[in-house]
Amino acid sequence: MTLSKRPQNTDGYIWRCRKRLTDGQKCDTSRSIRHGTWFTGSHLDLRTILALTVEIIHRTPRTKIVADMEVSPTTVTDWTQFVRETFVDYLENHSESIGGPGKIVEIDESKFGRRKYNRGHYVEGQWVLGGIERHTNKMFLVAVHDRSSQTLTDCIRQWVLPGTTIYTDCWTPYDRLGELGYNHLTFNHSLHFVDPDTGTHTNTIEGMWRHVKFNTHGYGRKISNFQQYLGHYLFDRLVKSDNVDGYLRFLHIVSRIDWSTMTPGTLTADEDDQN
Repeated sequence: MTLSKRPQNTDGYIWRCRKRLTDGQKCDTSRSIRHGTWFTGSHLDLRTILALTVEIIHRTPRTKIVADMEVSPTTVTDWTQFVRETFVDYLENHSESIGGPGKIVEIDESKFGRRKYNRGHYVEGQWVLGGIERHTNKMFLVAVHDRSSQTLTDCIRQWVLPGTTIYTDCWTPYDRLGELGYNHLTFNHSLHFVDPDTGTHTNTIEGMWRHVKFNTHGYGRKISNFQQYLGHYLFDRLVKSDNVDGYLRFLHIVSRIDWSTMTPGTLTADEDDQN
């Protein structure tokens, strides 16, 4: 395949096949330079897509992107959702379980979202289950539909290795952890910050919640998208620990994905997502 100029084309170039066929004729078929790439299905020009992606990854507010780049709010929302979906897919495929024998993992759940009241009744936000490994600060965050024993233990079994020492509060749904191959220690949060007998506490994960909520401030209008918000946070954390630029890491990720069956331009806009 060779790259040929095509002035009438939006991108200015196309891929053209110059291969000789068995009858001696040239193939001369052509494809858009976007075929099978991250740009498939979008009507935006390439420079706009790249510039838009930089701003999204670096968390520029949507209102500022709209004003500076002269694109619609729906366009920004579509691409923000697309970028975050890519974060989540990458993290799910490249994350490892934490803990293991000799390791301590603190586990807790916390509710995210604005405090709203409807006729005097509290409106639920989004519950998130999290775990953090002592000393290494390896962690996981999962948006959960409920705090039932089945939901919480299923997530823990997925993300925490057997043999781990797990610290939690006395929340009843954690009671089965000792039966599932974990060394489970608890403390009563209403009585102590640190258990006076065992030294058990979850101060590390309590500090983590403050940091996560600060960096996802304003999120939560659409519960269905909440794992994407967490994915953005975890991606930021990953590139910071690796000391690399988030935009360059993102380009590295998307360059290795087969986009031939994916069309970013068909994403459904979430008009209530302002971030």
